[in-house]
Amino acid sequence: MSVEEHVMTLNRTGGRFDLTRLAAAFPEQADTMLLDTYLTDKPEASIRVFRIYRDVPPHYHTQCDEVLHVLSGEGAFWIDDPAEEAPFAPGHLLVFPRRAVHAVPRLVKGPVVFLAIDTPRRAPDDVVFLNPAEGTPAGFIAQV
Repeated sequence: MSVEEHVMTLNRTGGRFDLTRLAAAFPEQADTMLLDTYLTDKPEASIRVFRIYRDVPPHYHTQCDEVLHVLSGEGAFWIDDPAEEAPFAPGHLLVFPRRAVHAVPRLVKGPVVFLAIDTPRRAPDDVVFLNPAEGTPAGFIAQV
């Protein structure tokens, strides 16, 4: 069963999601930096599972606060100040307020998969790169 079929089935059966199974269903490679699948998608909030495929340059979101729970993988992130780079690993929770510049400059051990809760909803094109040459909304994320 594909990620999309699994999510659709679970949505129809009351919203119980097997995050481990969803994380394992992401493909090994992607053309974008990230791939995601929405578990819920309402104006007041969206919940997604996404996988990172390569380092993510400094960027921010204009529409939402982003809360990330690390499901798998290890790497490094920073928020507001690159000198404050810190590691992340499964079980960690990363919180990025709206307009806070953040990055994932190093993926150490993959696959790196997050559960994201965005309040309010994060539109797929809500990403602003500090250096536009490093990324575009179209190259940032695609849905599975």
